Amino acid sequence: MTPVSTNPMRPRIREAGIMIGSLPPGPLNAITDVPGVRVGQTTVIEGDSVHTGVTAIFPHGGNLFQERVPAAIHVGNGFGKLIGATQVQELGELETPILLTGTLSAWKAADAMVAWLLAQPGMEQVRSINPVVGETNDGLLNDIRSRPIRPEHVTSALEKASDGKVEEGSVGAGAGTVAFGWKGGIGTSSRQLPANSGGHNVGVLVQSNYGGDLTIAGVPVGRELSRQQKENNSGDGSIMIIVATDAPLSARNLERLASRALVGLARTGSNMSNGSGDYVIAFSTALECRRRADEQLHHVTELSNPAMSPLFQAVAEATEEAICNSMFQATSVKGFRATVEALPLESTLEILKKAGAIKAQA
Repeated sequence: MTPVSTNPMRPRIREAGIMIGSLPPGPLNAITDVPGVRVGQTTVIEGDSVHTGVTAIFPHGGNLFQERVPAAIHVGNGFGKLIGATQVQELGELETPILLTGTLSAWKAADAMVAWLLAQPGMEQVRSINPVVGETNDGLLNDIRSRPIRPEHVTSALEKASDGKVEEGSVGAGAGTVAFGWKGGIGTSSRQLPANSGGHNVGVLVQSNYGGDLTIAGVPVGRELSRQQKENNSGDGSIMIIVATDAPLSARNLERLASRALVGLARTGSNMSNGSGDYVIAFSTALECRRRADEQLHHVTELSNPAMSPLFQAVAEATEEAICNSMFQATSVKGFRATVEALPLESTLEILKKAGAIKAQA
C-alpha cells in the first residue's frame, strides 16, 4: 500500500505514479521505516518575514548519550556549518539527536539541545556533550539575521518526535528553503532490501535548498519548465541528507553508504556549486552495533564489503525520491525577500507523462 500524503493537496511523487528505482519502499516510505528512528518538527512562521524551523532526528528512543550509535559524515561540498562534525568523524558515533535548522540559528539550536539533554534523567554527571546540528541557508524567505529560533522551538521538536509519518514540504527546517528556483523543504523516503540481500531497511530524510538542472526520474523537467523558472536558481544553497539503516555497519561502512547518497543527489540535477554545502550523516540503529557507556569492549557484527552493494542502491534511490518528495509536497511561500512558488505539479506531471515516466499504480 502506498502511504497517503501528509499534504492532501499535493501528492508524493510515488502517489503520482512516478517510481524511482526498483527497490520497494517501506510501509511509510519514510526514514521512520527504520525501526527506532523518530522525527520531530517545529515550524516557525511570523508574518511574511520569518519562515524557518527545526527538524530533529533520533536514532532510537533511549538515552542516546548512554547508548550511542555508529555514525559517519560524508562531505560533498563543505560550504556549511555542520556543528559537531569533527567528533563524529574522530569517534565514529552519535551521542545526540541530529537537528536541522537555518544557518544563523544553528548555534542557538545546538545550545538549546544541550540544555534539554543535560536536563534528561541519567545526565546529571555529564560535563561534555557533542550536539550535531546541520543547516541550510533560508535567507531568501526568512529574516535570517534575526535568528528567530528560540529554545522552545528546539524543545518542541525534540519532545514531539515520533516514529510515524513524517510531514514533508514547507515544514520544520524546510519552511524557508528553495530548490531549483522552486520551493524546497523536508522530504523523506525508504527502501527495503529483499531477504536474499539481508532484508535491511534504509531511510533518508533531506532538507533541500540547492539548485542545478532539475531532473525527475531521468527527465529534464527543469529545462521544460524554463519559461516559468524563477531567477533565484543559481545552484547555490545547500542540502542536508540524513541516512538511517538497521544494517549492522561500522563507521567505515557508514561513510561508504553516506557517500552513495550523493548518487541520488546527482540524479536530481544538482551541480554542487561552490556555495552549496552538501552533507550526508549516516547512522546504524542495529542493536549489535550500539556503544554503551559502561562497556570497555565493543563486540560488533558488520556486513561484509560485498554485502554493501544493495545498500548503496537503496540509499541512492531513497535520496533521489526524498528530494522529489520535498518539492512535490512543498507549498508556495511569500517570504522576507521574495515569493517562491511551489513546483507546478500539473505542468510537471504533463512533462513526465509525455516522457513515459508515469506508470499506472498496481
